[in-house]
Amino acid sequence: METVASILTDTYWSPYAAGIGIGLLSWLSFLISGKPIATSTTFARAGGMIENFITGGKAEQRPYYKKIKLKLNWQWMLVVGVVLGSFLSAIISGDLQFDVWVPSLWASAFGDSAVLRVLVALAGGIILGFGSRFAGGCTSGHGISGTLQLAVSSWVSAIFFFVGGIITAHIIYFVIA
Repeated sequence: METVASILTDTYWSPYAAGIGIGLLSWLSFLISGKPIATSTTFARAGGMIENFITGGKAEQRPYYKKIKLKLNWQWMLVVGVVLGSFLSAIISGDLQFDVWVPSLWASAFGDSAVLRVLVALAGGIILGFGSRFAGGCTSGHGISGTLQLAVSSWVSAIFFFVGGIITAHIIYFVIA
């Protein structure tokens, strides 16, 4: 039987253990803050704060930014925690590789250009950001918290996250590549 310390050093975690961990985190989030786990609004707020800084406070007058309120809140800590936790996990498991910018699957299909990989990842992130705002939430907001609450809109969103991901992967690796 694995110990907690040995689990933390594994490169790949059991999806069951990760699922239980996310479920417990969701439960604690509702218990402590009364709010679901979600992250995409943080990025919209960050964009609004940057725009607010550049425009001298004009952004916070926009209806959308009035609705989401340009402020630092607990979601910021979740986003920072995900980034720091991922980094720490990569260090502890020995999987951190600064010299690998292009995964082997990508390289075999599209070549080993790190610039192309970064540009495509950036474009994908931007599209994902627009999509999550259009859908009223991201994979964590809808896929974890919303489905946990049995929200029909979240179940529909989660199903289409998977459908869209499968179709996109097939297009990228079987049509484009």
